[in-house]
Amino acid sequence: MSTVREPSVPREAARRRPPAASGPARGRGRAGRGALWPYLLIAPAVLGMLYLLLYPLARAVLISVQDFRLRQLILGDAEFVGLRNYRTLLGDPEFWEVVRRTFVFMAVCVVAIMVLSTLVALMTERLGRVARTVVLSSLVLVWAVPVVAATTVFQWLFHSEFGIVNETLTGLGLESYEGYTWFAHGGTAFAIVVVLIVWQSVPFAAITLYSALVTVPAELYESARMDGAGGTRVFRSVTFPLIRPIFMLVLSLEVIWTFKAFVQIWVMTRGGPGEATTILPVYAVQTALAGQRYDLGSAASMLTVLLMSGVLVLYFRQLFRQEGEQL
Repeated sequence: MSTVREPSVPREAARRRPPAASGPARGRGRAGRGALWPYLLIAPAVLGMLYLLLYPLARAVLISVQDFRLRQLILGDAEFVGLRNYRTLLGDPEFWEVVRRTFVFMAVCVVAIMVLSTLVALMTERLGRVARTVVLSSLVLVWAVPVVAATTVFQWLFHSEFGIVNETLTGLGLESYEGYTWFAHGGTAFAIVVVLIVWQSVPFAAITLYSALVTVPAELYESARMDGAGGTRVFRSVTFPLIRPIFMLVLSLEVIWTFKAFVQIWVMTRGGPGEATTILPVYAVQTALAGQRYDLGSAASMLTVLLMSGVLVLYFRQLFRQEGEQL
């Protein structure tokens, strides 16, 4: 009986043959490549976003420490001057008056926005389905109005000759408002800008707070009412503690958006009359464009960023401290 022998392999070839990779090792290699692939896909978008965000900021910082005027803008031979531009601004009394006005403007707007938004959210939660849909749809429509379009509408509302506000007040018997120039007086111009900012900001804040309110369990409200708690007590002891994280987030966003309000003021009053509506972003643009002092304008912008960041850091520090005490 003959036996079939397998072909023999030379010993040298057998020693040179690489060992076959095990199954788990091949799986780990494929898993590593698969885990890296999503990051490669989003890398172009992330890099583009970083370029669009960081390059203008870095450029503004560079200009703020240079002697950068119209000549340097054209020829590009700016001289490094260190912190001279910052010292010039910090030694200017007008700059500190603008800072004071900015914080007053921010405080008035943010308080009004948060109070009205909370009331609107609470009202919306208690409405029926049809009325709630109408209110939410109206808020979304107001929120969707472009900033320049809304500012133009407010300009026509308060127009001295053709404005509906003057026409309404005159029709109510207030003859002194016939032909009244609202934007020629600092106090009224400041108030109109505040009303515009609040009107544009309430929809986002109200919708966000309403979305937080609907997450509060109804059983907690029932238990509080069975204990005899009134509406104010229920809000203070039940509602607000549960929606506090969202409330603080909205508050922080409104501080940022109000602090850097520019388009509305620039389109409506350009910081006037006088300097009644000039806040830090408007002051930075005015400084850069009035005498082509782009270096001082950039320095004012950087100081605006630092002040806004300082306010938020102090606010979050106090917030985290209170949360730590509660725990």
